[in-house]
Amino acid sequence: MTCGSYCAGPAFSCMSACGPRPGRCCITAAPYRGVSCYRGLTGGFGSRSVCGGFRAGSCGRSFGYRSGGVCGPSPPCITSVSVNESLLTPLNLEIDPNAQYVKHEEKEQIKGLNSRFAAFIDKVRFLEQQNKLLETKWQFYQNRKCCESNLEPLFEGYIETLRREAECVEADSGRLASELNHVQEVLEGYKKK
Repeated sequence: MTCGSYCAGPAFSCMSACGPRPGRCCITAAPYRGVSCYRGLTGGFGSRSVCGGFRAGSCGRSFGYRSGGVCGPSPPCITSVSVNESLLTPLNLEIDPNAQYVKHEEKEQIKGLNSRFAAFIDKVRFLEQQNKLLETKWQFYQNRKCCESNLEPLFEGYIETLRREAECVEADSGRLASELNHVQEVLEGYKKK
């Protein structure tokens, strides 16, 4: 058995003929590359395309041709694509003339708020210092009052001692006055003698 093939063209067509007896032939046409030939069980010739497209069956005494796809996935379908026309509109890159003025105003407002906040912080610190000063004065007066209350019994005891001494002095003064009168009477008696 002999097998001959002829290939030509970019689409790769193949024509093969084989078999021990004349009259038996098989012609295979394939639009894609890759055609395999095989021998049938009846002694005829069969061909099978491995890349899909056409298949030729075995030929008997008369010429026969059968086509049909036998391998490979079908080419992908083309799907429709929708376009959002709003995306095709060019962007408006114009600069607002008032943007610079608004930005300047915002900066000035921020500066003013920062100044007010700094003044508020200074005032709070001043009030805290005044509060500390008042607390110190209050503590001083409380300690002073405590000291005065502790000295009060001492002053009362000293005053009581002075009062007793004054009473003693008065008693001595009365006694001395009576003695002075007695001495004067004695002197008058001596003068009369």
